[in-house]
Amino acid sequence: MGKKKQREEEQQRQLNDYTKPDEFQILKKKTIKELIAPSGIDATNIDHLEIISNVTRYARSFFVSTLPRMCTFPDLFRDMYLFGDINTSIYINPIPESRSQNELNRVINEIETERIVAQDRGNINRESDLGQKRLEAEELRDEIAAGFNKLYEASIVSTLFAYSLEDLERFTKLLSTEMSKSLVSIKSAWGMQEEAFKSNLPLMDDKVKKTHTFDRRSMGTVFPFTTSEVGHSTGVPLGINKQTGVPVLFDNFHSSLTNYNMVIFAKSGAGKSVTMKTLVSRSAVLMGVQSLALDAEGEYSIVAESLGGINVVISPSSKTVINIFDIETEVVKDEITGREKIVLNVENKVEDVTQALLTMAKGSTRSEEVNELTKQIIAESVAEEYAAHGINSDPNSLFEAGTAGNLSGNMLGRKKKDMPTIGSWYRRIQKKADDNKNQDYNFHYSYLLKVMKQYIREYDGQMAYFDGQSTFDLLEGALFINLDISQLEEKFARPLAQQILLEWIWEKYVKKNSEDKSKAAKKRVLVDEAWMLLPFPEAVDFLNTMARRARKRNVSLAIISKRFQDYYEKPEAQAVLTSSDTKLFLAQDKSEIQYLKEVFKLSEGEANFLVTCLKGEGLLKVGGDSAIIQIKPTAKEFEFVETNLNKLVQRGKRTNNRY
Repeated sequence: MGKKKQREEEQQRQLNDYTKPDEFQILKKKTIKELIAPSGIDATNIDHLEIISNVTRYARSFFVSTLPRMCTFPDLFRDMYLFGDINTSIYINPIPESRSQNELNRVINEIETERIVAQDRGNINRESDLGQKRLEAEELRDEIAAGFNKLYEASIVSTLFAYSLEDLERFTKLLSTEMSKSLVSIKSAWGMQEEAFKSNLPLMDDKVKKTHTFDRRSMGTVFPFTTSEVGHSTGVPLGINKQTGVPVLFDNFHSSLTNYNMVIFAKSGAGKSVTMKTLVSRSAVLMGVQSLALDAEGEYSIVAESLGGINVVISPSSKTVINIFDIETEVVKDEITGREKIVLNVENKVEDVTQALLTMAKGSTRSEEVNELTKQIIAESVAEEYAAHGINSDPNSLFEAGTAGNLSGNMLGRKKKDMPTIGSWYRRIQKKADDNKNQDYNFHYSYLLKVMKQYIREYDGQMAYFDGQSTFDLLEGALFINLDISQLEEKFARPLAQQILLEWIWEKYVKKNSEDKSKAAKKRVLVDEAWMLLPFPEAVDFLNTMARRARKRNVSLAIISKRFQDYYEKPEAQAVLTSSDTKLFLAQDKSEIQYLKEVFKLSEGEANFLVTCLKGEGLLKVGGDSAIIQIKPTAKEFEFVETNLNKLVQRGKRTNNRY
């Protein structure tokens, strides 16, 4: 009996499996309405609806109650269309000419009657206003009669959605405030939320019927056929607006920008370097913009060669030396007289050098043993070094005696003093340590003498490329200067070089741009892979300072990075973002997009686009404007902007075969 029962159960299971329809068959039997409809809608509340599904949403419908006297395209309902999670429907019905003529004649008679009454009462202002309205009504009537115009009745209904009642109330107030800026009043469909919600469905059934009268010109202002446009009337072609097909001209130094800085964020392989190389090369050739790249990956040397620029390689084996003690004069405006004068700000330079030496002392482990006492020892020794060389706040102190001349005169014949170096500073630390009698300082002197030896050329330090007099000076007028640090160790040596070179660039490249305002060039400082600086507080602080002060020197700071999350998690680094009026987002990783969306207030559509867009596509935000852009270099430009190694190898093979 047992085996017979098992056979019957098995047969029944097979029968059930055979008769059970698959999921596709279920979907075929269901209607579209059944598939997309929520579990239910609660319409018992008089001022909102509850849409019940996996996650409950709340909806509130509105209608437009009053309109301004004059309608402007595209500002009339743009704030409503772009508000957020909102749907808007507009029902437009043409009014027959016979009816519009009769109604306009009636309106004209009513206005004239009121005007006569106002005239009899001596109300001059009222009489004048009514007289103007009558003229406008007569002009509209005549245009309709001649076939040049037409009247329409329109009903505007919107439904706002939120995931909580608190958010719904907040969004309602915000929407009302935004619409009032264009003199449009909206009212909640109180007591008729169900009818208004149905009116805003694609069923072509207006159950609200709160209509307004438009003529043909004003009716055209309600259509949302607008796309975001960015760019300037001058500049270089950066790419194509994918929504309009119009070329985007971009001028990094346009007067409409509050600052000239820009940031580019994208994941690896999205086209960051290609985009920057394209902008640099085009702006150099078409606008004469001079650029300097702090090249962390060795990608910009070919650009320097193509533009006839300078390529400087800094590595343990190179003979290039950058002296962090280099200092230059700068031009400032006197607060009392308002006149410009040349000054030598030694105090600021002491602080900058101290910060760099402090980063060196902390090392890659960012040792916590380095504290304020260590910083004090470093700062005092740096100041003493400048004093020992006779360098003070007097600009003439930069030059050898008898060669300073007049600072406002000819620069020829002036011999500059040798600057202090890390080596001379280290020897001073040694002497101070020998003379020290304070027990509290013994440890810090000992620590500095141990860890700083690796930066001293005298001891064959492996990182001694910053010890000594600078072996080259930045040439004025060069369209492109590339400082290649790609051969340095990535974990610490490269970020350290970025910080030191930024300070050196400020002295040698940025400050010089303000000495003669009539000759001040448009300059760009490009920091590639800037995320490397973020673990080092002193470097971040200097980067922020540079971003804030660059505009006064007619300089644009361009930050290129792929790890936006690092900026998000380090609030002190976000000053760089707020000091950049131009932002370009190329393809983003899914793990990063939420941070970008929160910080830059991206819409859902913009965020989804950045996750799915192709290489070279992105979102360009210039001030308050934004557009979807496609950046595609020409075939000739690809010869020196391409970074994909496989494509470079293939191109090399084709070239070899050709010749």
